[in-house]
Amino acid sequence: MEARIVSLPSRPDPSIRVDGERILVDRLTLADPGLATWLAGQPDEDRGSVVERALRIGLTALQGVGVTVNLDAVRSEFDRFSEQSRASNDRAAEALEQVLRSNFGDGDGRLPRTLEAFLGDRGKLRSMVDELFDPKRRDSAIGRISTMLDAYFDGDASRLATLLDPTRMGSPLHQFRAEVAAGFKALSEKLVAIEAASAARAGERSKSAAKGGDFETLLEGLLGDIARGANDFLERTGTDAGDAGRSKKGDFVLTMDPGLTRGAELRVVIEAKDRKVSGREMRDELREARTNRDAAVGLVVFTPAHAPTGIAPFDVRAGDVYCVIDPADPEPATLEAAVRLARLLALASLREREAEVDAAELGEALTAIREQLELVRTMKVQLTSIGQSAGTVSTSLDRMREGILAQIVRAERELVPAVA
Repeated sequence: MEARIVSLPSRPDPSIRVDGERILVDRLTLADPGLATWLAGQPDEDRGSVVERALRIGLTALQGVGVTVNLDAVRSEFDRFSEQSRASNDRAAEALEQVLRSNFGDGDGRLPRTLEAFLGDRGKLRSMVDELFDPKRRDSAIGRISTMLDAYFDGDASRLATLLDPTRMGSPLHQFRAEVAAGFKALSEKLVAIEAASAARAGERSKSAAKGGDFETLLEGLLGDIARGANDFLERTGTDAGDAGRSKKGDFVLTMDPGLTRGAELRVVIEAKDRKVSGREMRDELREARTNRDAAVGLVVFTPAHAPTGIAPFDVRAGDVYCVIDPADPEPATLEAAVRLARLLALASLREREAEVDAAELGEALTAIREQLELVRTMKVQLTSIGQSAGTVSTSLDRMREGILAQIVRAERELVPAVA
């Protein structure tokens, strides 16, 4: 039997309100004989809770029925959408497969055909490479490079040969060659002029009646500077008679510093020679000058035009020192080395100090000096062409002179403690 809700004519319509979490029902009448009979059999105190429970159960059932209906509708709509999506995916996959097959399919695909056209054995790339690097074709890259290299490097007519050939007028080195040749020519002319001027001055000085006095005056100034630096005493004695009576041998007398000789009067006699003298005459003249001036060692200074062969710039012969000084271009360092060497030999001649001097050390120093002088003579002999060898020989002579001075200083250091 179906229960229904009826309202009595004398009563107003039922009122159902929802207030927050509560449901309020007023004036509600349910017409159902069976349910009324069953509810009448319930105790009076339980009828309120039974009706409340029945209303709760009924509303809950109705709520569940509504949710079920909604789920069915959603499921039905989802199934329909899924079917449509599946059909769309199938159509898209089929279209994609056709596109991929038409572009990438073996043999008839666009990509294989394009790659074959460009990279195949008869492709455009192979053809282009063959044309570019074909050595038989003059317009290919290899042919053009070969032609260019031939033009620059092949044969006597190449550009490189033209650029590096100093004999060709258009070569950049031609001007450099001309400038170098002009420079050497000017240098040669200058050297010839210097030699001619030097020879002329030497000739004039050799013809001059006062040439000896001029040379002695020059040496006096140079020797004076050297003597003052060593605290020695220099006298010009060419016009004064010496201890041998009337003899005037000995143009200068250098008396060494007494502090160096322990009070002993030690002298070096110096001769200035601007005339030819034989070796024997020079030895005899120096021996006479040493006796006349009571000197231990003799020093003779020649001009280049009158110096014996092989003594430039200075040498030690028979216990005396030979030196060469050019009046036109005197070198004070050369004269100073010769004077210091003469002073050294004079110090070594003092008999009373032989026990205080290391003879072996002094002998080694003098031997080294003679070796250096021998090298100087060798370099002078090799000087056959002034235009080609002047610079090299001049440098070598300077080096030899420095070596000689070093050996003299070494010997002087050996002698100074003995006389200090």
